[in-house]
Amino acid sequence: MNLVDNYKHKGQRKKLVDELIKKGIKQKAVLEAIANVPRHIFFDQALESHAYEDKAFPIGEGQTISQPFTVARQTELLELKPGYKILEIGTGSGYQGAVLCSMGAKLYSIERHKPLHLKAKFHFDSLGMKPKLICGDGTKGLESFMPFDGIIVTAGAPNIPSILIDQLNIGGILVIPVGDQKNQKMHQIRKISASEIATQTFGDFAFVPLIGKNAW
Repeated sequence: MNLVDNYKHKGQRKKLVDELIKKGIKQKAVLEAIANVPRHIFFDQALESHAYEDKAFPIGEGQTISQPFTVARQTELLELKPGYKILEIGTGSGYQGAVLCSMGAKLYSIERHKPLHLKAKFHFDSLGMKPKLICGDGTKGLESFMPFDGIIVTAGAPNIPSILIDQLNIGGILVIPVGDQKNQKMHQIRKISASEIATQTFGDFAFVPLIGKNAW
C-alpha cells in the first residue's frame, strides 16, 4: 500500500467527486469527505491504480472495498452530524469508516475477520484516526456502547435485525441493505419511538452477504 498522498491522487479524487455529483450525491460534507480521504491507501499496490474508479474491489477474506458511490449514498442516508455516535457493522478495509471519521463521527466499528480488522487498524492509525475497533460478530450490535445516533451496515442482510434498532437513540437512523445474497435495496430506518420506526428504501445495491448470528 502507498501511504503517500500527492497532487495526482488529489486530482483523481476531485474527478471522482465530480462523477458522484453527476450520479446524484448532494451533501456537501459527504463530497468533502470523499475528496479528503485517500482511498488509495486502502488498496494493495497491485490495484492502487484503480483506487479512484467508482467500483468495488476485493480486499481479501471474500470481502470488498465498497464502490465510492455506495459509500457516499450510505453516508448521506445516515444524516450524520459532527459528534454523532455511529456504529459500523463491517469495518472491511476501513474506507467507509474513514469517511465517517473525517466528517466528525465518534465511530465504533465491528469486523468479523481478524486479518481485515488488523489491516483496518493500520489504515486508521496511518490517517491519525482513532475509532473504537472491535473484532467480532457485528450482527449482535454493540450493546455495551449503546445507544447510537446512527448504525450503518456494509453487508447485505436477509432482514432488518431488531437488535440493531433496539441499540439506536430515539431519532437515530439505521442504514442497511436488505434482500437476498446477491441483490439488496438500501433501507433507511428511523427510530421514531421505542415502539415505532419509519422506513424508506433507496435503489438497488449489491453487497457481500452479512454473516453472523442474526443474519445468513
